[in-house]
Amino acid sequence: MVFPMILSSGITTSLHIVICWSLVFTFGLGSKGAAIANVVSYWINLMILAIYVQYSSSCSKTWNGFSIASLQGIPAFLRLSVSSTAMLCLEFWSFEMVILLSGYLPNPVLETSALSICLNLITLVWVIHEGLSGGVSTRVSNELGARNPQCARLAVHVALSMTICECIFVGLLLMMLRDVWGYSYTQDLEVVKYLTAMMPLIVIANFLTGVTCVLYGIARGCGWQKIGAYISLTSFYLIGLPISILLAFHMHIGGKGLWLGFISAFLIQVLSLSAITMNTNWEKEAKKAKIRVFGSNILEDESQALYIMEDGRPQCQDADKEAEWINGDPHATHNN
Repeated sequence: MVFPMILSSGITTSLHIVICWSLVFTFGLGSKGAAIANVVSYWINLMILAIYVQYSSSCSKTWNGFSIASLQGIPAFLRLSVSSTAMLCLEFWSFEMVILLSGYLPNPVLETSALSICLNLITLVWVIHEGLSGGVSTRVSNELGARNPQCARLAVHVALSMTICECIFVGLLLMMLRDVWGYSYTQDLEVVKYLTAMMPLIVIANFLTGVTCVLYGIARGCGWQKIGAYISLTSFYLIGLPISILLAFHMHIGGKGLWLGFISAFLIQVLSLSAITMNTNWEKEAKKAKIRVFGSNILEDESQALYIMEDGRPQCQDADKEAEWINGDPHATHNN
């Protein structure tokens, strides 16, 4: 199901360029036109995906109509989704705080312009990290659900290795282009020089955000959304933001101080999530996933448990073996 999303995004992006150019320049709406173009593009992407889900045969089994049974999982879904949303929102809002605070610095026009470009650059590269994050989240959750804890751990190692390599490559590329990158946004020499001076900090932030993003993907795959939300709240708002204010306004470092504060927040996130991940008992996480997914779908009698397989067929398994695996023996698995 990845290709339809890529195709939808490609079509939307192509149309977005035309729509944005037309609204900004042809109709003279300026920044308002760019905002309207974003809204229109989001709706186009939604409509394309909705049409695909409605008429594609590959999605025919994903919707079976409304039922009372479908409402039973809402509380569990909300527990995960609210925490997961909090993780992302707390991080995004913290970046916006950097831009807002830059307006109170001396020479606010320069600071706001430069830091907005820095944020845009970080966001541009962040999309790569988010792709790796989504991939490892899906892989880890699938492997844990399939009771393959060693494969889940391997997926974590592979994802982190790929992320580190990608961050190093992007960091080297940005440092090579640090003197000219600013010209892609503005012809103001003062802003360009400011961006050149900020580039080492951007590279450090990119490395930490990349690792953090993948670690959060691992957290989502393991169902640690609540832990991730607490870490985001603590690192950004109890540590990062105060350090940013201290460095920028009391030590008069300016925009670099704001950025250093949030680098410290990302560092706290990396250290916290890395410690949790490295000390994870993957066999225990696989058992938790088993209970979380199948807890409401198990019909046990004296001799067997009934499970619903992916293709909708019932599968009978020995309940004693299932109980033995869940209660302490990860090797007591069954072969489908």
